[in-house]
Amino acid sequence: MKKIKKGDEALKQAREVLKIEAECILGLIPRLDENFSRAVETIYGSKGRVIVSGIGKSGLIGRKIVATFTSTGTPAIFLHPVEGMHGDLGIVTKGDVLIAISNSGETAELNELIERIGPIGPPLIALTGNPKSTLGRSSDIVIDVGVAREACPFGLAPTSSTTAALAMGDALAVALTEKRNFGEKDFLKFHPGGTLGQRLMSQVKEAMITGDRIPRVYAGSSALEAVDEIDRRNLGFVLITDRKDHLKGILTDGDVRRCVKRGVRFEAIPVDDIMTKTPRTIDESTTLARTVEMMETLEITTLVVTGKNSKLKGYIHLHDIFGRGGTLRMSVPNGNT
Repeated sequence: MKKIKKGDEALKQAREVLKIEAECILGLIPRLDENFSRAVETIYGSKGRVIVSGIGKSGLIGRKIVATFTSTGTPAIFLHPVEGMHGDLGIVTKGDVLIAISNSGETAELNELIERIGPIGPPLIALTGNPKSTLGRSSDIVIDVGVAREACPFGLAPTSSTTAALAMGDALAVALTEKRNFGEKDFLKFHPGGTLGQRLMSQVKEAMITGDRIPRVYAGSSALEAVDEIDRRNLGFVLITDRKDHLKGILTDGDVRRCVKRGVRFEAIPVDDIMTKTPRTIDESTTLARTVEMMETLEITTLVVTGKNSKLKGYIHLHDIFGRGGTLRMSVPNGNT
């Protein structure tokens, strides 16, 4: 059988793509400077988590960087810029470190999120191909991940640029493992054969937040009272129940902002008029592994825990699954908690 010439052309093109992307990664090496070292020290010295954000292809790269960080000893979470502007901004604290990814540095949704996060105070590390961009000028530390060209023949599809950002994320993660003296035993604890796998087989009731720690107001309360509770708790939402603890709805930061745009007078209406009446809920017997899957599918970070007849039992945030401050409230082998 004769060889197909188109096949030969495909191989030629594939080799060219790999060559271009390899050259782009190697091109990052001479540009590594004190900014990379500062980024490592900043993350290492943080008392919170690394919050990674980006949109589109950069967002997908950000999710992978988060996965690498979390599996190598650096607590991290992905924050979608749009979701951040609709309630999830409440997860950000001053003790966190924010890594923003944008090749152009001019991604509108990302830069708007950064502007809102600014007053909270976490240091900002930018991975961008344009250090002089809006993102670069807004950042405390800028790591240049610019590439000479994309591997796409039209120079349009993010290829080399996303590969470069991913490789730099890996470099940060590995440098931090060295800084933390993170070894093989530690690595195994964070994977399905170790502690993390055992944690994820546990149930929601072992990690959920209950009692007085739940942000809540009663149905019929003024909308202003609900907004005050959101502000006081700093979690980005408040749950609404009746006097017998039956869940009636949820009000989020995003709901409040939309009401402000409409000119709603919060002191003049009950929270029932502006709340979302169908919050995402989960049963307390659900495994944490299934809970994480649900959060990823729905692209949310919080689920309300309810029992029979929609009776409120608590809520669970992604942070509570992996443990705020690094500790999950559950028993694991070898005496660890």
